[in-house]
Amino acid sequence: MSDPGRLVAGRYRLVERVGRGGMGTVWRAEDELLGRHVAVKKLHVPPHLDDDEIRTLHERTRREARSAARIAHPHVIVVHDVVDDEGLPCIVMEYIPSVTLGDVLKERGTLAPAEAARHGRAMAAALRAAHDAGVLHRDVKPANVLLGHDGRTVLTDFGIAVESGTPSLTRTGELIGSVRYLAPERLRSAEPAPACDLWSLGVTLYEAVEGRHPFERATAMETAYAIATEPHAPPRAAGELTPLIEGLLVKDPAHRTDAREAERLLRRAAGASTETGTGTGTAVLSAAAPGARGRGRRAALWCGSAAVVAGCVTGGVLLWPDGGEASGARPSAGDSRPRPSIPPVPSGYHLAQHEGGLSLPVRDGWTRKNLPGGDIAYIDPSGLVGLRVNVAEFAGSDPVDHWRGTEESQTRRDNPGYERVRMTSTTFRGTPAGYWEFTFDGKARQFRAVEMAFSDEDGTQYVVYLSAPNARWKQYRPVFDTAMKGIRVDGWDRAP
Repeated sequence: MSDPGRLVAGRYRLVERVGRGGMGTVWRAEDELLGRHVAVKKLHVPPHLDDDEIRTLHERTRREARSAARIAHPHVIVVHDVVDDEGLPCIVMEYIPSVTLGDVLKERGTLAPAEAARHGRAMAAALRAAHDAGVLHRDVKPANVLLGHDGRTVLTDFGIAVESGTPSLTRTGELIGSVRYLAPERLRSAEPAPACDLWSLGVTLYEAVEGRHPFERATAMETAYAIATEPHAPPRAAGELTPLIEGLLVKDPAHRTDAREAERLLRRAAGASTETGTGTGTAVLSAAAPGARGRGRRAALWCGSAAVVAGCVTGGVLLWPDGGEASGARPSAGDSRPRPSIPPVPSGYHLAQHEGGLSLPVRDGWTRKNLPGGDIAYIDPSGLVGLRVNVAEFAGSDPVDHWRGTEESQTRRDNPGYERVRMTSTTFRGTPAGYWEFTFDGKARQFRAVEMAFSDEDGTQYVVYLSAPNARWKQYRPVFDTAMKGIRVDGWDRAP
């Protein structure tokens, strides 16, 4: 091991060891040419490795330097140089007097949500910059987050990062990264993608505010199994961070909150520690429906008394929490229509019939109401939960583009406390669809809502919307999932 006082590459004088990880030791060193402090990371080479494995370690070190050097961002560690020392590559980086987030959590246990949001915002910004540069970090965790004494938060240790367009350095089935922070899809041997880093950010934020891992089990194997297959324990101390953490810990990467949206929500949470999360007045979602033919469709937010104020909106979405499309087979050759395999109506539900050949499972005991514009609503006995259905002929335009275009100018303006959880395009039984999930403030409590829609071959658009108190979301979200998975539409094959 290198000793203090030793000169590396004829230039960097080692002063003190400041960190040690699985792949290398980090030293504070003096750059004798420029007269500044730097950090020097020297590779570890276990004695049992063969020549090929050693070459792989060398290449990973070079890639770490290359990956970090591609990212010009204040929250990403700066790489100055890569040098050779005793036959091993060393990375020379900026030196940041700091502690790691992991060390802080060991000492303090938890962070306040606003403080965690401030650090999380920096991490999300760093990941967005990395992903924009074509770099995946693949090992986001508290130990790799530096909290500088000057208040700066920096993401470091790109030792197992991967750049787009470069060959893999892992063998088939080999997992790289800390298992506790691996995304479920990585445990299923899926290729790494930006969403994997966002999952790791979600786990890190959860630990920061809760003081424990969301899938903690007795052994690493049990933890990995829980990550892949089991729900996480709901956060209790996350406050304003709760919707974001829930959005980051979605097991299906296609539905997971992305870096840009995470950064926006974290920016808000970092400055929202004094907000109560309650609002006054009726929540309204309104937008124009440009270019739509025939009658428009309405989208409304439910609030405390289950009264509805409706405005026009086009488009719709469909994402499934458990991943992929709704159950169904692809069409056979020569037939453009999907052939869905629709589950039977479950106990406690009945099949409700609607115009346009639409029917779907609705909970027994919910009251049906006809709303302006042709919407049909089903309200639970408490009056706080509503399932809304709409069928609009030739509704037309791309819903996600429309929602994004009106989100700031109208949706946020008209809905106190509005926060987007997820908004993205997807498919439903082979047809284009979209997904919009968000929270908003009612008079006495916060609500959460999800809206999905899809179109058939004739251009008719089908929209399903659910809202419920956010505190009871896990209880009522299955109502929406059951409705969507059990939808029957004339012209598509029905369930047997």
